[in-house]
Formats: sequence, structure tokens, C-alpha cells
Amino acid sequence: MIAFFAKHPTAANLLMVLMLAIGVLSMTKLRRETFPDAAAVEVEVAVPFPGATSQEVEETIVDRLEDALEGVQYVKEMRGVAMMNVGRVTLKMTDTGDYVTFRNEIDNAVSGIDDFPEQAEAPITKRLNTKDPVLDVLVDGPMEAPDLKTYCERLKDRLLASDGISEVEITGFSDHLLRVELSREALLRYGLSPAEVSASISRQSIDLPAGRLEADETTLVRVKESRKTQAALESIVLSGQQGAAEIQLGDIADVLDEFELDEDRIEVNGRRAAVLKILKGKTEDVIKVAESTQAILQQERERHPQVTLTVINDMSQLVEDRIGLLVKNGLQGCVLVFLVMWLFFSARLSFWVVISLPVSFLAAFAVVPLFGLTINMLTMVGLLMALGLLMDDGIVIAENIARRRLEGESAMDAAINGVREVATGVFSSFLTTCCVLGPLMFLSGELGRVLKVLPMMLLLVLCTSLVEAFLILPSHLGHSLAHANTERRNWIRVRVDSMIDAGRELCGRIVSLAIRWRYLAAGLVVMAFLITVGLLVGGVVRGQVFPDLEGDVIEARVLMRPGTPLARTQQVMDQLGEALAKTNEVFKPSQPEGRDLVETSYVRFNHNIDAFETGAHVATFTADLLATEQRDARLVDVIQVWKQQFGSVSDALSVTFDEPAIGPAGRALEIQLSGLPLEELDQVSEEVQAYFRTFDGVYNMTDDLRQGESELLVQLRPGVVGLGISTTDLATQLRGSFQGLLSDQIQVGSESYDVEVRFSDLDRNSLMDLYDYLVFLPSGQTVPLSEVATISESKGWSRIAHFDGQQVLVVIGNIDSERSNAMAILGQFKAEIIPKLVDTYRGLKVSFKGEAERGSETGASLARAAVIGCLGVFIILSFQFRSYIEPIIVMVAIPFAFVGVVWGHLAFGIPLSLPSVMGYASLAGIVVNDSILLVLFLKAARQQGVPVIEAAEGASRTRFRAVMITSLTTIAGLSPLLLERSLQAQVLIPIAISICCGLLASTLLVLVVIPSLYVILSDHGWTR
Repeated sequence: MIAFFAKHPTAANLLMVLMLAIGVLSMTKLRRETFPDAAAVEVEVAVPFPGATSQEVEETIVDRLEDALEGVQYVKEMRGVAMMNVGRVTLKMTDTGDYVTFRNEIDNAVSGIDDFPEQAEAPITKRLNTKDPVLDVLVDGPMEAPDLKTYCERLKDRLLASDGISEVEITGFSDHLLRVELSREALLRYGLSPAEVSASISRQSIDLPAGRLEADETTLVRVKESRKTQAALESIVLSGQQGAAEIQLGDIADVLDEFELDEDRIEVNGRRAAVLKILKGKTEDVIKVAESTQAILQQERERHPQVTLTVINDMSQLVEDRIGLLVKNGLQGCVLVFLVMWLFFSARLSFWVVISLPVSFLAAFAVVPLFGLTINMLTMVGLLMALGLLMDDGIVIAENIARRRLEGESAMDAAINGVREVATGVFSSFLTTCCVLGPLMFLSGELGRVLKVLPMMLLLVLCTSLVEAFLILPSHLGHSLAHANTERRNWIRVRVDSMIDAGRELCGRIVSLAIRWRYLAAGLVVMAFLITVGLLVGGVVRGQVFPDLEGDVIEARVLMRPGTPLARTQQVMDQLGEALAKTNEVFKPSQPEGRDLVETSYVRFNHNIDAFETGAHVATFTADLLATEQRDARLVDVIQVWKQQFGSVSDALSVTFDEPAIGPAGRALEIQLSGLPLEELDQVSEEVQAYFRTFDGVYNMTDDLRQGESELLVQLRPGVVGLGISTTDLATQLRGSFQGLLSDQIQVGSESYDVEVRFSDLDRNSLMDLYDYLVFLPSGQTVPLSEVATISESKGWSRIAHFDGQQVLVVIGNIDSERSNAMAILGQFKAEIIPKLVDTYRGLKVSFKGEAERGSETGASLARAAVIGCLGVFIILSFQFRSYIEPIIVMVAIPFAFVGVVWGHLAFGIPLSLPSVMGYASLAGIVVNDSILLVLFLKAARQQGVPVIEAAEGASRTRFRAVMITSLTTIAGLSPLLLERSLQAQVLIPIAISICCGLLASTLLVLVVIPSLYVILSDHGWTR
């Protein structure tokens, strides 16, 4: 096959064109996103229970759900949460589970529960993490809230009607309803109760088929008295007698068109606004969805210029910036690789070796969709990492062909024989690389699902490059060398060749010295490795699960005391807005062209991801800043100034400043406490938070357990049953007066409305409204509430969390990675504090979640993959070398390359992270390849009768040029990324450091240490 394609006049070029064509055609089908989809399969079961406290929800909803769901298959973990008005249980499926079985068992278990409270609504079961955000549209205009909601609904319909947009969510509004606010004085005057009014509305607002008339034509009969407007509801007759006046609903109540929760709102500069969240499915392209959205918005701006439509949280722009950054670095790397190659080879030969890169890349794109891969930051980095592996094979082949050509073979014979000579070594190197990278495709955990796309992309490119290297490259190099003048060399190549010769001689002398003192050399290698491990153990080189990513959005999350009125929360948010304006003035002079740092800001009430609860006492202030590539300010610096400008608020439980997104690694600090009553867990939490606050760089420490709103418990007095009043009757009357009773549900256009009956705000805004409440008896008489019931005060928890059926408390916090290290802090906490806490609080259980848990899970699978990979490499090398001992020489290169990785991170001041380890794993392929070929050359010399020391020195000299070219081209290809200063590249730079610095160390090992180790084995008769 090699000779056929090399000698055929068109076969190689046709194959290359075919690979390029299918790659280009396939690119239109590739999806683009920031990171691979790493979300776990989760199903949530929610049961609304309006008016219930968290304790009541826990007992009647969450506990019963957990009992029913306990036996579901494939459950990795089960999380429950009881809050006011709703209970939720979320089940996470194992990585190897079957979703259909998983979901069916959940549905069957939930449908089998028949003892939920009567007031609880039907369970809602849904799968989470099925959609990804694309962008948000902030809608602001001169409209009242109902009109704004109507406009948003129409805009949503227009967006969904366009091609490419599959889901839009409207936020900033609660459920729309027609609220009947009863006058307490009027009810008493006419002798009506809220329950009777609600029943009257239900009876007189119907739309019901009544049958059909069978005559010459069939005619349907329908009773239609549907009340869909405020006026129609106010005209409902509640009571009346013949000849007397009728009492209409409008006589005793006001019917208001409003939203259920006044605090569920978004404001821009004090005006009511809304946000449309544009989402995409897992198979949709984020940039295409964003482009479709922008086109509709532009048309909408022209139709309604009075409405402001602002795009915020634009993930598509982030994707474009990050992919553009990698494309730029890739192109720069290819140019540098060509220039380095040109120093050693002719321009023609260098061109054909470098052109193999885009051919292999595009051919790999053709099969990328088949493996569920997308174009994202990590797959693009996989292509950059492939530069080294691909150039390694190309350089080995090109160097050998050029050598044989210089020895006098014809160009085509040199091409064919040169490839055949190294084909075994190249293919063996390919297999060992597959052994190293293959197990990494099965990393577990959410971080593993993110990182495993790297080895997948690398292996796809390696497979296509093997075809290019064996079938296409020999033909191109053969024809290239046939037209090249091997006698003519320019002054640059003369100078480079002389430097290479000098380097080869220097290397030869060093190798001779190392072989002479080979046991000392081996000892120095071991010492270097132990010192490197000491850098990690001693904390000199810090560890980090995943690098921090710089975004464009910051938030201030406010948590007031439960029961705080909305007006007070609004005052605090106004203070935050003023502080943000001052912060903008501080940074504005340093921005490009003096632009504002803050582009857009808005406030969302009833929302705080740190508080784990809702209500008028929580809110979030969001600021959208200049893009990362445009602004001259780090988010941590902006947040610090904003915090200083704001100061503090005495009645706020917490005000946290942070980025809105949590990276794929999770929270830096997330500790779960369990095994004790909530009161004791609360005490432990205070001690844990106090400990972490002593570290510099730790901020936003809090937990998910807080006292809820004050409660008034109403209980019937003994002996009042004779009055005909029951607990259910009393609860219904109180609920209808203060909580509200659902009387009807109507459909107006595409929107569903509830009709709700309750007291007016003036009749339900003080304690005396409850204490003076008059209870209706079956006889029609009224008695004061205090005569039939007792009232006591209580206070419970606002939220109760469960994990696998147990009550838990979660402590969370953030760490500034520039000032502190999360792994070191958690390690110290585990060694010093946890034993003391467990001794003090018997039964306490402490577990790590977030970044620590995900890093540990993925790290464990990474260790397993490393063991499997090393075993596979050993088997292949043992088969090839026909020895059990000699493969160890090659494999020594893998841990020694780690020395360069660690010292490189130390030199650049960057923590070692999981991406660093992935870079190191891909580096192992290059290192093993170089080592295999050196040992093969050494063994070939031994078979010709050359003494072992002379063979070892000769192999190192022979391979010097190829190893140096491989190292220099790989480093050149990654140097743009290594020197990239963009904040978006921080997650990628550790990969480049691992490869470049590890390659420097392994180059020394391959050329100097491996020959010494081989001679040591020969001393003991362990070589063949």
C-alpha cells in the first residue's frame, strides 16, 4: 500500500482531496458550545403545597416522596428540600444507568403515593439539565406590569415561530390572576364568608356542554357563563330574593388584575422590566440560535422603538471569543511549526509535513459528530495538543526519508524505504498512545465528562493522521525531494546544521559521561523525581481541581431577615445601584476609550441562589460588564471596589458579591454536615464558618439553614365541637381570608389565569386582623376567633434539606485562588478540625461536596485510567521488544516527564490542576514515541554486533536531530497558547505548560538517561 500510493501519480492527492472535502462538508454539522455537556442526568419531583411551612412540607411531602423513591434503580444520590409552599426531591442517576428504566420507576413510585394532604397540588415530575442557556433579553419600556407581560408573551411567540429557536422562558412575573379582594366590613354586613363567596364564583362561572338537540339538524346545547374579565366577575350575584335587591360581588370586593407575588419582579432603574431567557436543546448550535434571536430582536426594535431590548449574558459571544482565540493560537502555532521545520528541512519538505496537520484535522471533523463531540474549548485544545503527536510522526518519517536521500537513494526509493523502516516504530507508538489516551475516554464524574473529550479528539486525529502519514505523505515527500537540490544549502541552514552538529557532539559527550557514571545518573533521576514530589506534598506547587474562568457578569445577592417587607429590600437594592455607579466611575478612566465598565444592570427580587429560598426578603443585583477581551479590570477587583463602595446594612443577614456561574468543578468550599438535629448542626456550622473565615482569600461563607418567618399556631379550644365548628371549617375560613381560595381557572388567549378570593390588604396587614377575626358558625352566627381557638407563636426553619433521606446542612464559600488554595485549606480542615468536631458532637458526619467531591471522583477514575494505560503500554512494548525488562526503560520516561510538568507550573506560578494532568497524559504519547525509536535504533545496532556502550552512544547521536526537531516543533506549536495573556485562556494554559515543560525534561531523559539505563540492564544481563 505504501509503495502503491507513493508511486501512483494521482492516488495520494485524490485521497487528500477526499479527506479535505468530507471534513469541510462536515463542518456545517458541527455544534459549537463553550464546554462539553457535563450535566448529570437528574429528575426532580416537586409537590406544591400553598401556605404550608417548611416543617409541614417536610413531614407530609418530602418524607413521603423519599420513602416511595427509595427503591428506584440507578440512583446515585437523592436530594430533598422542604420550603414554604413546596417540597422537592431530586434524584441523580448513575453514569451507567438506563434513563428509561430510571424514569419509569420514578413515575410509578410517585403515582403510588395516595396520602398527600388534600391542599397539596399534583406532583410535577421533570428531567433537569435538558436545556442550555444562549442569551437573555432584558425588556424595558413604558408599560404597566400586565401590559409588559402581554408584550413579552407576544415577543416569545415571535421568537418561537422563527427557525432555530426552540425554547424561551419569561422571568420577572409570577402567575397571572384575577384577585378578588374582599372587604371585611362588607362581608359582616351581608353575613357572607370568604368560602361562600368563593363557592358562588365557582357556581356562576362555568362553560359546560349540556347535550344536543336531534332535529332536522343536530344542534349542540351549551351553558356558557364564563367570567373572564374584571367587570364580568364583579357582576356575579352572590345572594338575593325575589323583589329585593341583589348583592353582587362588586358590592363587597374589588377585582384586581395582578400577579400572585408582588415580590416576583425585575426592575431596571426602579421601573418594571422582564427577562426572556433564550435556551437551546442539547443538539442545537449556540451561535446559530443567537443569530436567529438577534435578527428577530432587530426587527422588533424597528417595530417598537419605545421598548428597549438589551442582550445580556450572551453565551454565544463567549463561545465565539474563546473559539476565535484558539483558532488564532492554532494558526500562529502552525506558522511557527513551519518556520522551525524550515530550519531543518527544505521549504518543500517542510510544507508537506505541516500540511498534514489540516488534512488530519479536517478528516477527523468528518467523524466528530458520530461520537457526540462538538466544537468547544476542550476539543479545540485537543487539536492544539495533537500538533505535537502529529508532528512527531511526520518528523520521524521526514527525517528518515531525508537521511536515506542524502545516503544516495533515489527520491522515491528513499520515501518508500524510509517509511517502511520506521513504520513499525510509528505504528507501535500509535498503539502505545492509544493505550495512554484510550482509558481517559471513560473518566467518571461531571469533571470527567468535561475532560474526556480531549483524549477522544486526540485519538480521532491520530487515526486520520496515520492514514495521511503512510499513504499520502510518502508520495508528497518523494516528489518534493526529486525536485530538491540536495547539494545546495542556504546560509541559514548551514548555520542551523552546524549548531545541530555541535549539539549532537555535546550531547554525545554528555551521554558518554552519563553512561560512564550510569548508576549516579540513575540516582540523580530518582532524586529529581523525589524532590518534585516533595514540591507537591509540601505545598510549594499548589493544587487546584479546575482553573478559574473569567466571565462578564457580577452579582450582589441580598438576604434580609425573613418577613422583611419588599419596600425595605428595594431600599437596599437602591443602595447597591448607587455603589455600582460609583464603582463604574472608578474603573471608567482605565477602560478602552473611556467606556463605561458597567454596560447593563438590573435587579431581580425573590431570587438568590446562595439563600436557597424565595420571598420578598431576597434579591439579586446583576451587572453586565464589558467583555473580558475589551475591559481592563479583573472581576475580583471590580467586586472588591463594589463591596467597599456599598459598605454594610445592619438588618441584612448577608450581602454576597460574586460571579453568577459556578464552573464545572463546583463550589470551592462546600461541606455537608449531617447526623445531628438541625439545632446542633446549626451550631457546628457556625464553628466551621468561623474557622474558614480565618484564612486570607476566603469569602462569602454561609449555609443553607436559617430561621423562617414567625408563625401563629391556631388550635381549637376543647369543648367547641358542640358549636358545629371543626378544624377543617376553621382552617378553610382562615385560609380563604388570609391565604386565598382558588375559585376558578380561566384561559385568556395563550395565558392561564387563576381567580383567587381573600381579604383585601387593609384587612390582613396586622396581628389584630387575626385576633379580631370573626368565625362563621353553621347557624350563620359569628364568634370571635379567641373564643373558639387558642393562638400561640412559633418560629421554624425557612428551608430543610435532605440528602439520601437524612437532614443535612451545607456550608458553602468561595476562595480567591490568587490568595489562597482550596485543596490546602480543605486538607488542613480535614486534619485539624474534623476530628475535634466529631469528638465534641457525637454522631456528626462531615463530607465534602462541590469541587472537592467532583475532583476526587474524577481523580480516582484518572488514576485507574493511568494504571490501565501503563499496563497496555507495557504489554505492547514487551511484545515488540521480546522482553519483560526492556519496556521499563521506555516507561521510565513517563514519570520523569512529570518532573518537567511540576517545575513548569512552579516557574509560571500556576497551580497544578486536572487539565494539567490531561496535558501530561497526552505528553506521555510523545515521550514514549521518542523512547521507543531510540531503543529500537539501539537494539538494531546490537543485532549488528556493536558493543552495548557504543550502541547506546550511537543511538543517542542518531536520534538527536529527530528528537530535537520533535521537541522544538511541539513547543513552537503550543508557544502562542503558552504565552497567551487572555483571561479566557487560563483553563488552557496549564495544558500547554504540561506539554512544553514536560517535553523539555523528557528530551533530556530520552537522549541522556535512557541509554544509561539500557546499559545498566545490560550489566545485569537483562537485555537481548
